[in-house]
Amino acid sequence: MTVPGRRAAALFVSDLHIDAAHPQIAARFHEFLAHDARAATALYVLGDLFESWVGDDDPDEVQRGVIAALRELATHGVPCFVMHGNRDFLIGERFAAASGATLLPDPVLITLYGERALVMHGDALCTGDRPYQRLRATVRDPGWQRRFLALPVAARRALAGAARAGSRAHNASLAPTIADVEAPSVAAVLRAAGVGTLIHGHTHRPGIHRFDVDGIARTRIVLGDWYDTGSVLRWDSGGFELV
Repeated sequence: MTVPGRRAAALFVSDLHIDAAHPQIAARFHEFLAHDARAATALYVLGDLFESWVGDDDPDEVQRGVIAALRELATHGVPCFVMHGNRDFLIGERFAAASGATLLPDPVLITLYGERALVMHGDALCTGDRPYQRLRATVRDPGWQRRFLALPVAARRALAGAARAGSRAHNASLAPTIADVEAPSVAAVLRAAGVGTLIHGHTHRPGIHRFDVDGIARTRIVLGDWYDTGSVLRWDSGGFELV
């Protein structure tokens, strides 16, 4: 619920992983959209809104409900921005048209109350996991995506299910440090963007990290997942708060 007296803020969420198997997450997100998000200056979803997305032609009932709720929020006057994650990288223009959301590139620079920040999903920063980075490069290739989306829906669902099972097995075999972002990669993107703040999700390790790059103070804000309680970054004219 919106806290009385709070300033209007831009809100950031990530890694909801909404699907029919976890109805409590969708319910939590619907409540968030109907209350807190209604007072926002903008809503940013930084990837993995859905656990799986095999194409804009195949949303299920739960996904359609989320799309309708985003449309209602956008109609209410709150700009909504959605970034691809590693689970829903096939979200496309039909989703954008139906939801009223604007699709964001990854990464992207935004300005918040006079401060520029770099926004990412975060998986591209996990460079220690080389097999995953090779897979990421493959599935983000437009040619691969065209071939996949040309398959029958049933085949796409089967392949997505097998990919999720393989991902779980792969992640279980990784050392925690390999599954996290790499400090040199973080430094490189901040240096290239020329900004002091990075906001991302993906790792499910919420926190605020302060460090120096090239003698300049930097901040990395990591959003958490929504499996248990939800994680929201509020950024208003007075600064930011990770809730």
